[in-house]
Amino acid sequence: MPSPGVPRHDREPVAPEDLALLSLVARGLTTAAVARRLDVSERTVRRRLQGTLRTLEVGTPIEAVVVAVRRGLI
Repeated sequence: MPSPGVPRHDREPVAPEDLALLSLVARGLTTAAVARRLDVSERTVRRRLQGTLRTLEVGTPIEAVVVAVRRGLI
């Protein structure tokens, strides 16, 4: 159970692989282009991105990029 009052991002860091994915999203690459670059399926990109959104407690990839940049993660 999550600790009350402690933001999730302070408890669960974003995995380096997911930061790499987010960095490519920040550059404007499409899901297909990210998948090709990382040599994974588009489904894997979407699934990992959704996990990253939950970890950062945001609703969209753009918000995730903004949060990651502000925190110096990417």
